[in-house]
Amino acid sequence: MFLCCSCIAIATGVALLYALFDVNYFLRIAFTIGFGRLFQKKIKVLEGSTIYGFCTTQDVDIFLRHMNNARYLRELDFARFLFYDRSGLYREVAKMRGNALQGASNIRHRRTIPIFSLYKVHTKLVYWDDKAIYLEQHFVTLSDGFVRAVALSKQNIVGVNVNDLMAKLAGSDVKRPDIPEELDHWLKSIDISSAKLRKCD
Repeated sequence: MFLCCSCIAIATGVALLYALFDVNYFLRIAFTIGFGRLFQKKIKVLEGSTIYGFCTTQDVDIFLRHMNNARYLRELDFARFLFYDRSGLYREVAKMRGNALQGASNIRHRRTIPIFSLYKVHTKLVYWDDKAIYLEQHFVTLSDGFVRAVALSKQNIVGVNVNDLMAKLAGSDVKRPDIPEELDHWLKSIDISSAKLRKCD
C-alpha cells in the first residue's frame, strides 16, 4: 500500500513538473553540457564547437516530414550552451559579474532536415564589439554534408567590456576578426529597425 502511494506521489510530481515546466529542455541542457565535459575537450574561444542531433517525431511540423521551424532555434540554444561551456566564455563572464543574453538572431533555411535524419550544429564566434559577441551556426546533415540552415546571433554581454573579456580568453595579442559582410548588413538592418521603433515609442 505504501509503495503504491509512493508511486502515485512520484507520478503526480513528474506530471506537475511537465505541466509547469519544459522539463525536456532542462534535461537536454544538462545532457549536452554533461556529455561535453565528459567526452569533449575544452576549446579556445576562437575555435568552433559541435553538437549532434536526430530529427524525431517530436521535432517535425504538421506535414510529419521534416523539422519544424521552432526546433531549429531550440537546437541553436543547446549548441550555444555547449560553446559557452567548452570555451570557458560563460565562466569568465560570471567571474567578471556579467551575464550573456540573446540580443538578436537570424536564420536562413536552405533545405529542410528530413525526419529520422542525423545532423550536427557547428557554432563559431565570428566577431565581437564592445558590448556583444556574434556567433555563426550551421546545421549540417551527416548523410550528405549539406548545410541545411545558417544562423547568426548577437549575444549581448551585460556588465562586461567584451574587448577586456576577449583579451583574457583569446590573449591580448589576438586581433578582432574583420566583420563578415553578411553580419555587417544584418547589424545595419537591426539599427534601422531600432531607429524605427524608437520613433514609434
